[in-house]
Amino acid sequence: MSYIHKPSVPVAAVAAVPAGRWLTTLLAVLAMMAAAAQAQARPAPDSFADLAEKLLPAVVNISTSQTIKGRELPEIPQLPPGSPFKEFFHEFFDRGKSPQRQRKATSLGSGFIIDAKGYVVTNNHVIQDADAITVVLQDNARLEAELVGRDAKTDLAVLKIKPQGELTAVTFGNSDETRVGDWVLAIGNPFGLGGTVTAGIVSARGRDINSGPYDDFIQTDASINRGNSGGPMFNMKGEVIGINTAIYSPSGGSVGIGFAIPSLSARNVIAQLIKHGEVKRGWLGVHIQTVSDEIAESLGMKETRGALVANVIDGSPAAKAKIRPGDVILQFDGRQIQEMRKLPRMVAETPVGRKVDVVLWRNGRPVQVKVLLDELDEGEEEIASRNGNSKGPKGAAVEVPELGLLLSAVTDKLRERFELGEGVTGVVVSGVASEGPAAEKGIRPGNLIIQVNHKPVATPKEAKAEVDAVLKQNPNTPILLNVRGQGGPRFVAIRPAEKK
Repeated sequence: MSYIHKPSVPVAAVAAVPAGRWLTTLLAVLAMMAAAAQAQARPAPDSFADLAEKLLPAVVNISTSQTIKGRELPEIPQLPPGSPFKEFFHEFFDRGKSPQRQRKATSLGSGFIIDAKGYVVTNNHVIQDADAITVVLQDNARLEAELVGRDAKTDLAVLKIKPQGELTAVTFGNSDETRVGDWVLAIGNPFGLGGTVTAGIVSARGRDINSGPYDDFIQTDASINRGNSGGPMFNMKGEVIGINTAIYSPSGGSVGIGFAIPSLSARNVIAQLIKHGEVKRGWLGVHIQTVSDEIAESLGMKETRGALVANVIDGSPAAKAKIRPGDVILQFDGRQIQEMRKLPRMVAETPVGRKVDVVLWRNGRPVQVKVLLDELDEGEEEIASRNGNSKGPKGAAVEVPELGLLLSAVTDKLRERFELGEGVTGVVVSGVASEGPAAEKGIRPGNLIIQVNHKPVATPKEAKAEVDAVLKQNPNTPILLNVRGQGGPRFVAIRPAEKK
């Protein structure tokens, strides 16, 4: 049982207000009453029946089939003449080569119609590797579907069917307007049971479940099970604000944690799949990392936000725009970057060839540059992982006790020991104090220090001098190091150990 409190204001309370303040008080009372009325304007619905009846015809079941071949058997072993095993081996191998070694595998999923022409949206994993795709409408009509295009990175796919009559289609809503706590409906084909409606609320937004580079899921407690994949999540206006994609479940059944791709992320991908059959993504050409509190302090930033540029790929749009390692990207195309992981999705969703404004934090102040985005290529990661091409000078090892580091020049012996390659630059970390501040930050022997507080270093003495210069001004200031390890370049802010 629930109780609804309707606030009211006694007339006497208004009458008792001094004449000079009655107008201000009256306006405040009216604003309070309007807010209360608005809060009551969206109560829990008595029923979802009318909405479900309207939406069900647009939701389809998807059935796929795939031919799976049996594993290949080895050749018959060479046996001596008259061997008693000869007949046995022939019988065994002949049976293995029979047509029965191939079998058909089927899977089920969901989808929804977005166009009267017959375009159907679903998940890529529902139709992946399928030999045949069948779309089943609400009236049980079965139609063969053609694959228009698919995108593995966002787990989306578009199909096309040839309707025999008029189709019911649904429209996309604005997922950014969806708030935690809003009611949602999920419709799909769980366990192959056909059109099934479940209701719940938006439990969280912006979830990263490590399923791909552009994770930004809506979480819901509406019951979602196997077979719901590719089905729509509706708001109370009947608009698609998400595409049900994954669940968290130790048992495989619903435990009240489901995830949907937001409609704003999906719409651009779907439009490109219909137009091109593939997705063309914007490319900036940087490796980025999270801005920690210590990194923000070392850079003189008042807030801990943005994406720290750890590396810039030669010849990339970022390199042409003079973006440098150590810059923090604060805004991209007018949008604030509060979290590092938001930037890759923003860049990917931006049309190729568009010139965008990028606001950076550099040398203690904001700087704006213009970047002409190129097209992301699958081979860019390989290019980005290459080392430099100049050879650093040699020098004696130097200890930096404040950081717990022993630094050495790049020598043939250390290059071989740590597998550094021929063209590396910087200073080699040849030793790390086990209980020192550098060890706590994950710095390991064999790492290369490229910069100290944005200044390139080529010898251990240069690195030590830069550290000393910072500590002379403020002994507690974190030292910002540009470190290259097996995972690529990254920035690390290390607060010096206290002197005993």
